[in-house]
Amino acid sequence: MPSELPLAPSRAFRGLGAFLWTELLVQAHEWLAMATSMVVQGVLLVFVWILDPSLLPVSFLGAILFSMFTMGQRVLNEAAYLRIDHKANDLYLASPITPEGYFLGMALGILTVYVGPVLAIGLLSLWVVPYTPAIGALLVVLALSVWLFSASTGYIFSTFFRDNRAIWAYSSLFFNLFGVLFPVFYPLSLFPADLRPIALVLPPSAAAALLQSSIGAISLSEGQIALAAGALAVEVTLILFAAVLWARRTSREA
Repeated sequence: MPSELPLAPSRAFRGLGAFLWTELLVQAHEWLAMATSMVVQGVLLVFVWILDPSLLPVSFLGAILFSMFTMGQRVLNEAAYLRIDHKANDLYLASPITPEGYFLGMALGILTVYVGPVLAIGLLSLWVVPYTPAIGALLVVLALSVWLFSASTGYIFSTFFRDNRAIWAYSSLFFNLFGVLFPVFYPLSLFPADLRPIALVLPPSAAAALLQSSIGAISLSEGQIALAAGALAVEVTLILFAAVLWARRTSREA
């Protein structure tokens, strides 16, 4: 049985690079999945362009955040597939790869492959979004924060399933609910006023609100900015820490 003591810093993420490369090679063959990863974003952008082109800057920023958020669904699906169908989870965790190296290597491999379509949306957004260096830097930080949250959440959720058939419906419902229903593709100002505090503490819509404020699409008070930024920072830190601990726990139970 593996030791319950904390791993030394030098060993904590052992094998991350190796599994990242392995996952990158696997995901790079999924050309159809990469091509279709932007379907929802593309459809929503077309609808916005037809109905109200003035909202395109907000929608393009939302499409970038939504793309990073839904990578968590791919982590969920991949982790569950390896564990349930391939029975490879035990093999990987019995190797010198640490549980957190396995989790983050998988997440980073998926990010490396699927960031291409996200960059394509980013290039298209240059036509409508009034970027400055500060806004560009903020977008990168917030997009990576949303990705960390979703990848960690996806990995934790993957361990709750025992049948792959149950995954697709629940994972799609979760990621689309929080990425589409809440104000990610549209301004926070169009969301019911009584529910805006909820939107400001959910990572995808909190990040979207901060970006919308940065380009002048909405006006946020200092308290709202602090709420959105603080909630995002705390939630990302806690869920990443929880994912690492959960990866270690489930590897002992395997």
